[in-house]
Amino acid sequence: MSKSPTPGKVIVIVAPSGAGKTTIAQRLLTEYPKIQFSVSATTRKPRKGEKDGEDYYFLSDNEFDQKIENEEFLEWEHYSGNRYGTLRSEVDKLVESGYFPLLDIEVKGALNVQRLYNSGAISIFIEPPSLKELKNRLSKRGSETESSLQQRLKRAEMEIKYADRFDYSVVNDDLEKAYTEVKNIIEPFITD
Repeated sequence: MSKSPTPGKVIVIVAPSGAGKTTIAQRLLTEYPKIQFSVSATTRKPRKGEKDGEDYYFLSDNEFDQKIENEEFLEWEHYSGNRYGTLRSEVDKLVESGYFPLLDIEVKGALNVQRLYNSGAISIFIEPPSLKELKNRLSKRGSETESSLQQRLKRAEMEIKYADRFDYSVVNDDLEKAYTEVKNIIEPFITD
């Protein structure tokens, strides 16, 4: 991927599934109107109630392949049998409109965005207090089979090994405390 991104500031939040990343991201979006969610693209089918262009850009495998070939992604990755990616055009549109794009992406993609944007990106890794607690959280969702739960935990173990490669790491053992810590990291970045 050789194209340079549009200069601007992006916020990258990374975490294993179940660590609280989505909850923290949603609260940031509510509290800070200048932070806008960057809608990702995926090859998975829409779930009930999801809207194209709002929750994700739902693409066919061929459309996704074409966007890869045209270097339209800042990053993309395989996850749970589907592909997900961050469209350059989506991030550029937000930056050009004066917003701070919030990217909720996987570890390897986040490292690529961090490399591309350098000081124009701030990356925060949200850690679960322990793998045992993460397993409890994922089990409480009621949406996992034993097999998918084990896959998510195995992936979480791998992702946690990357935590020290991000600008900040926040342990979410208490949601209010973790959210306050994330806010304290982001506020100077978006007001600088």
